[in-house]
Amino acid sequence: MTRVPTIDLFAGAGGLSIGATAAGADVRLHVDFDRAACATLRANTAHHTGEVLEADISSLTGRNLRTLARVERGEPLLIIGGPPCQPFSKAAFWSEDGDDAAFRRARSRGDTAPRPERHGHRPDERRFLVQDYLRVVAESKADGFVFENVASLLAPRNRPMLDALVAASRHAGFKTTLVKANAVEFGVPQRRERVFLLGARGGRPVAPAPTHALDPDRFPGRRRAVTAGAVLRPFKGRQFFEPEEVVEGRWAEHLRTVPPGWNYKAHTAWGGHPNPTFVTETRFWNFLLKLSPDLPSWTIPANPGPWTGPFHWDSRRLRTPELAALQTFPSGYTFTGSRRERVRQIGNAAPPV
Repeated sequence: MTRVPTIDLFAGAGGLSIGATAAGADVRLHVDFDRAACATLRANTAHHTGEVLEADISSLTGRNLRTLARVERGEPLLIIGGPPCQPFSKAAFWSEDGDDAAFRRARSRGDTAPRPERHGHRPDERRFLVQDYLRVVAESKADGFVFENVASLLAPRNRPMLDALVAASRHAGFKTTLVKANAVEFGVPQRRERVFLLGARGGRPVAPAPTHALDPDRFPGRRRAVTAGAVLRPFKGRQFFEPEEVVEGRWAEHLRTVPPGWNYKAHTAWGGHPNPTFVTETRFWNFLLKLSPDLPSWTIPANPGPWTGPFHWDSRRLRTPELAALQTFPSGYTFTGSRRERVRQIGNAAPPV
């Protein structure tokens, strides 16, 4: 099989690169601005043979990238990548100051607080990295691209940015296909919705068909979704213990009595608790959220709060190799940096599978 020369922009910890390699790509260059992520890429030479460039994409040109990736004239080129998703995530619907900041701090502590009225948002400069992504795709004369981002890019607030990207892609000569996909339907033990824009010059890309289902009886030919219990079983030994996994503090006892697969609602009258502490629909859904071993995980976040899940059904925080397994990184994959940096890298990644 002839492998397609590929450049991974916003490569992060390398999730898209691993997946692309498995699909037939020759990833010759990984680009990211984050030092810890670049260190992780360099620490996994068994999975990444391309050059690692720590740089701001806005300072690069397509010609730069073709040279650095050693893509010769006449060779095909694929560009993959997902610009930072924070400007388009649900959290970005709220401003960073005033009553909203107090609201979010209170909720992160598990306290009750009235939700402030929504006002206009402050521009996040990272939104413009989407434009830089397509600029580089066009300048490098790439034959195709895979753009990945959060599902909330489809929300009315963010849709103009997506529509502009699609229009600009077509103007640059690409036929495009927009795909909203849930990772759990492709063999990932995690419910994780993302948007992909596929672009190609030679013909309209065809979206891959889902392979798994939560209820395979409704979808003949699909396999049953992979559960969290199946992938976390190898990591239950004490040799994987991390001090940060221990849960202590105000809501620790509440977490211990939340059944697997439930959240804070187990302590509400709605949930049948005899002495309810909370009222349903007054906390974020992932407050005291606990995994069930019999179901796939919920989305792994990059920056979880002290009481936001998913937590392990053993009433502890997930270990970093467990988080990596739920993201389908290969066994033994190395993540560099502090625990906070490792969790951020894992949560920001695209699941390789």
